[in-house]
Amino acid sequence: MDDGPVATPAGVNRFPAGCLRAGDSYDAPMQVQVRPAIATDAAAVLLLWAEAGAEPSHTDDIDGLTHLLRRDPGALLVAEMDGRIVGSIIGAWDGWRGSIYRLAVRPGQRRLGVARRLLSEAEGRLTRLGARRLQAIVVEPDDLAMAFWRASDWIEQSERVRFVKG
Repeated sequence: MDDGPVATPAGVNRFPAGCLRAGDSYDAPMQVQVRPAIATDAAAVLLLWAEAGAEPSHTDDIDGLTHLLRRDPGALLVAEMDGRIVGSIIGAWDGWRGSIYRLAVRPGQRRLGVARRLLSEAEGRLTRLGARRLQAIVVEPDDLAMAFWRASDWIEQSERVRFVKG
């Protein structure tokens, strides 16, 4: 029996981690909304990455993001405050392993829990898709990023080396 909406105490998440699906949103007590990105968000996401000081790559363009959204809808999540994109994360699934990329938060909105919320939603999405192992690509010289990941429940694997092409 449904008794209708239940009041949620301030500071308590109304939804469990990882419950978002395409078209859903999550409103936190500080008015941060996390949702899957759509193609029209691409320019704002690229601007966010530049403002956040994310290390640029040759795939950082409108075509690259719209291709990602066509290939893996829901992989790119964005956080919004007052209608402005303030954070992003890519949680991609290749059928074997879940990969986290591009966790970025606009400098003025850092230390508000935006990155933790984005990471939690990406982890949940990847787990629902069947990922049993997750990996994150983190730019080592970025002290803020390294501090965030080292404070998380993720394990740093210093014995792994990444090779890239392209």
